Amino acid sequence: MAQAKKSGLPKDLIERAIAKGKGVSLSGDPLQTLTVEAMLPLSVSTIIECQTDSKKRTLEELRLLVKEAGGTVTPTSHLFDRRGHIIFKSERELEEENIMEQILEAGAIDMGLKKDRKTLSVYTEPNETASIAQSLSKSLRLTLGSYEIIWVARPESRIDIDEAEEAPRLALDGIISMLEYPLVTPSASANTGIGQIEGDSNVQAVYHNAA
Repeated sequence: MAQAKKSGLPKDLIERAIAKGKGVSLSGDPLQTLTVEAMLPLSVSTIIECQTDSKKRTLEELRLLVKEAGGTVTPTSHLFDRRGHIIFKSERELEEENIMEQILEAGAIDMGLKKDRKTLSVYTEPNETASIAQSLSKSLRLTLGSYEIIWVARPESRIDIDEAEEAPRLALDGIISMLEYPLVTPSASANTGIGQIEGDSNVQAVYHNAA
């Protein structure tokens, strides 16, 4: 909060962020969950998850943002699967072949190692996420970082955007960033190409199928 004050953020935005962290609005009422599905340029499907004190207002704002980005609000969840996502941390480097069997036997669907080989991602069925997280933390002697329920694009629905096509890739990154942080100042947007956060957004996460 001290850092936010130093950066010059208005008091009402700071108070809104604190209330949001507690799952309530400024008035103290519980926040509502809203999910918006949209198709963006380059046939990129998205699912936008929000917490808001006004579903109507947030839906109108996101509809406008999607439209301005050249997309349409339309069902896309059939292109995704709901999955549990667990992150483990290790002090030692992990080898996929040494842990894959234990992970699958615990009931997980898939796994992945980051380049440092010390951060492990495990994917599960949503209703088994917590139990598998605890089980693997003990059996593999790993530190449980976090776990949550997310949307994962189905393999057949993923869109490959050629890295050589720099302009479309940057444009897509800009659109997704704009959806994640829709409150931006026009001058900041012009200077950065993506935009600068002016206040906290209702958007919690944006999932997409672009590779």
